[in-house]
This record gives sequence, structure tokens and C-alpha cells, in this order.
Amino acid sequence: MYSGSGFSNWEIGDVDVFIDEKGIHHLFHLIIPNHDYIAHAISKDGLSWKRVKNALFVGDPGEWDDDMLWTMHISKKSDGEGYEMYYTGLKRQDKGIEQKVGRAISTDLLTWKKENLYGLPFKSEAPHYEGKNNNPRQWISFRDPFKYQYKGEDYLLICARSASGPTYRRGCIGVAKREKEGYVLQKPLHIPYVYDDVECPCVFEIKGTHYLLGSIREDIKIRYWSSPEFRGEYSAFHNNVLMPQGNYAARVVKDGKHFLVYNFYFADGNVNTHRVIPPPKELDVDKSGRLLLKSYYYWEKLYQKTIYQKDLPHPLPILGNPTAEFVLENENKWRFGCRSGYEIYGFEKPSNDFVWEGTLSVEGMGKTGFVIECDKEGTGYYISIDFMNGFVQFRAWGFNEKDVKNNFIFENIQTNQFEISEEKQISFKIIRYGNYYELSINDIVKLTLLDFKYNEGKVGIYVCSAVISISDSKIHVIPEPENEYAASDPEKYDNELQPNSLI
Repeated sequence: MYSGSGFSNWEIGDVDVFIDEKGIHHLFHLIIPNHDYIAHAISKDGLSWKRVKNALFVGDPGEWDDDMLWTMHISKKSDGEGYEMYYTGLKRQDKGIEQKVGRAISTDLLTWKKENLYGLPFKSEAPHYEGKNNNPRQWISFRDPFKYQYKGEDYLLICARSASGPTYRRGCIGVAKREKEGYVLQKPLHIPYVYDDVECPCVFEIKGTHYLLGSIREDIKIRYWSSPEFRGEYSAFHNNVLMPQGNYAARVVKDGKHFLVYNFYFADGNVNTHRVIPPPKELDVDKSGRLLLKSYYYWEKLYQKTIYQKDLPHPLPILGNPTAEFVLENENKWRFGCRSGYEIYGFEKPSNDFVWEGTLSVEGMGKTGFVIECDKEGTGYYISIDFMNGFVQFRAWGFNEKDVKNNFIFENIQTNQFEISEEKQISFKIIRYGNYYELSINDIVKLTLLDFKYNEGKVGIYVCSAVISISDSKIHVIPEPENEYAASDPEKYDNELQPNSLI
């Protein structure tokens, strides 16, 4: 994982990841609130990062990007060897009203030179988009470029706004095509007719279908749309949320046969609080064409030891509820019941960082779920699994020692839905990696978040007015995350990128 470590721990802005020919992940991100340079970090696995030479700085006074740098996208050059970065720039003279898109190039992903060919930098203009004469907001959205090559031609997707419609519903995904005279604006690729802006757009093709991703400020969620053709009509499924609340600025990068999605996470649900880049997730498609969020394939490479259920400590009651009971049905099945009220059954986790997977089954209509970092009074994280309504929630629940008049914490941190079945049974996978938590239900990631309230305690299960069972489970021990945010000696970045240093 990766986070800011300067004066502010929320300095990370929008992100983009490029994976080079050697498999090294290159992370580029904004630095907020100044937006004065684009930072660069590297990783061999997409989990642990090391800062290297900063990629790009604001221009000198009078240049088109002398005020701020905003979101970027890195790709291979289409007209020769090397790489190119399309990025957003602001000029001091414009007072932040106008955003433009420009370009920089590199031969090694480390040293970048601004080179504005193809009619760049360029800006938002009528007739398809807002300009100076048709803009009701007094500032113009035209940012977050994403280059996409389709049938040998280059396109730029842009966070833009349609020239017409209600003021707060004009957000669209704009598109420009590279012609002989440079990039030429075309009519929007997609207009949802509902959002103020569609930030950090990107497009990719899986199994013959094109998918658009966009981050939505209204609810801090990542949504998607699909079309059988790149320039076709994009539509949404009944639920088009790809990543639950708190995840933002997602971009997709191809890693061999895998489609990885990277983003940053707003810890505490506030844009001005701790921002962290969590581990990536993978994308897949179901038989209906819906995108599925999968756990990162690389986790299995980190397994140091696997402990099967028969060798795990037996769960013990924490609350002392006399109507509860635990039965060891066989070496691979635990059965829990509680007729009235709650009971928590916990056991010592074999490692601070782990992957716990297995099968959870429930009888009746009671409540159940998992606990993590749970202490002797029941304070910790609760993962609620509602088998009747298909809701899953991650909450912090426990004692609040700071306020005697409100001496409890009950905070729903993230919520999502899952498909229920008549069997009332799910396969689950819980990942605890530092302060990162991930839950998959039936191999689909439903919760992906970071939180910093609790760091020690037991893991286990809770049950209320129900009978449930855990079977065929196992815990994989994984190493602690590396937390080196920046190289101590910037001059060493070149050596750190040598092939043998990152394998």
C-alpha cells in the first residue's frame, strides 16, 4: 500500500499506473493541495511502493501549465518508441477557470520532457462542450485525459461537460480524435444526464464489450457503463457501481491476462482525510456482461503458511450469553447458535496479516457476520452479512472512552449488496493487510476499504437468534505490508529500477 508522508497525510491525488515490459508497476499521482508536481513510485508487485524521481513539475511563469497539474495518463507512444503522458494543466492568468490538456514524453518512464504536438494543449469548446460563452458555472471542466487506441487511431477521453442541459447534470465523457491537424473534439462519448462531472474516465475492452469507468463526486463511488462498440451507445445495468463508497479515481491497466483496477481510498469518508492507495483488484465479466470485481491474483504468491480449520484454535464466547452454544460437529465444521441476543465467538489470529476463507451457512432469519480486531468487551470491526436482504456492511462498533455521554462507537464504514440464494450459504474470503480490509462473497469483492481505529484483537464470528456454521475454512499467513513511502536517497532511484533489484 502507499500513502503520503509529508506535512499532510492526504496529499495523494488522482492516480495512474503503467506496467512496463519487465513487469514493474509505475504509479503516477498528483500531490494535493498544491498540485505543483506529478509524483512517481515503483513496485514489483502492486502492493509495496518506493518513490523515485518526480515525473513532471508546473511550468515556468507565463506557460500554459504554470499554476497546477491535474490528472494524467501514461501509455506507449503511438508513433515511435518511448512513452507519453497526457495531463491536465492550469494557467495562473486564467484564475482556475479554464483547464487544458497537454503532453509530455519519455524514453524510460523516469525523465519526462514536455512536448505539445498534435495541436496541444487544447481546451473545451463549443458546439459539443461548454466554453467561455455557454458556461453557466463560470468555470470549465476539461481534465483527466485517457488515451485509447482503437483500430489504429488515437483518441483522448476527457472529463468534460455537455453544452446543454441542467447545470448540475452536464457531466459527460468527452472524446477527441487525433487527426492530421491534431486532436479534434467530437461529440461526447457518453452523457449520463445525471452527474455534475464524470471524473477520471477510462475505457477498456473485455470479451468483445467496451466498458467506461468514471468516478462520481456526488456519492464518492466508481461507476461503469458498457457498449458493444467503442463509439456505440453506452448503457448502465440496474446496479452500475463497480467499487463501493470511499474508493475513487479508478484507472484500469492490463497485466498480462489480468485487468487490474487501481484507485485511492478516502479513509473516514472525507476528501480531506487520510488517502491511501490500496492493493489493486481484478476485473472480470459475468454471463450477463456485468463487470465483476475480483481479488488480486498476487495474494496467493504471498502465502507463507496455511492453517486449516481443524488446526485453528476453538472459538470461545466473549459476551457470556447463556442462550448461546458452540458445537464442534467435525474437524472441519463449527456450529454456532444463539437463541436470544448476541454472542461473539473469537479466537487468536495466527498472524496480524492474513487471508481467511471458507464457507458460511445460516439457518432461520437471525443475524450473523464476522469480527476482526475484537477485544474482550466486543469492541472491534464487524462485518454484517444479511442473508435475507443481500446487504453486507463493514462497521466499527465498540466502547467510546472519549465521551461518557455517548460512550459507544457505531459507525457504518462501507456497505454493499450481494446476490442471495435459497441455500443461505456463501463462500467468503477476508483479507487483512495492515489497515486494509477486503471481503469477497462467492469470489466477488464486495468490501474494499481502509480504517485505522483498531489494530489488535481476535477474529471470529457473531450470531444473534440464528444457527450458523463455518466449514472448510483456512487461514493463510501473509507478511506485513512494507511502509516505505519514499527512497531515503533520491539519487538511488536509478539503481532501484535495475532488473535484479525488484524481483
